[in-house]
Amino acid sequence: MPANLHLVGESDNGTGSPRPGSPIKVVLAIDHAVVRRSLRLLVDSDKEIELSAEATELSTAIRLVRARRPHVLVVDLRLAIGSNGDAIRRLRAEVPGTEVVVLTMQDSPLSAQQALEAGAAGFVLKDRADSELLPAIHCAAHGDEFVSSGVVAGLNALRRAVGGDGLSPRETEVVRLIALGHTSAEIAGMLGLSRRTVETQRARVYKKLDVTTRAQLVRYALKRHLIGD
Repeated sequence: MPANLHLVGESDNGTGSPRPGSPIKVVLAIDHAVVRRSLRLLVDSDKEIELSAEATELSTAIRLVRARRPHVLVVDLRLAIGSNGDAIRRLRAEVPGTEVVVLTMQDSPLSAQQALEAGAAGFVLKDRADSELLPAIHCAAHGDEFVSSGVVAGLNALRRAVGGDGLSPRETEVVRLIALGHTSAEIAGMLGLSRRTVETQRARVYKKLDVTTRAQLVRYALKRHLIGD
């Protein structure tokens, strides 16, 4: 599956895809000043994109999106994800003509899936923003889904594996991270969970997959293409 998937796009005056020849209007919602300044310069370098406004917190971003009706909101995932993507869902419901591109340091396929399921059109890793944010903005503005190249393979594997053995998306991601050699504490930090929750899920996936050792789990992950050979 390619990184860019065609979705439904539409032309409108101020919402939906921009009209031919019109700039893509963008609002940036980034709380870190240095990162925000770098992204502003990056966005300004593209003559087809117009930076409408900036925000440092989600509540301000929501007000700006309502007032400016940009084509795309670029938001730090730390600000937007809230409780299981509720903030993204609220944004998409209140201003359906504005697509959401999330920017994050989390190279987790599960985080990507949760953001996209919540209604985000793009998922971009911060360390790839220089090369991927502008394409993500263009894709989002024209009705395409964009997933960072650093996570798209894992996301595709996650989507293929989910449900095949009764695992939830989160459990599948826990399997992947265990197979990669991460400890329960490390996985808890990556997924924003408690260590106890991760250990409970670890025991659950071992039982569901009927395995008793990490080596068996690694073989399962390889078979499902959750990790590379």
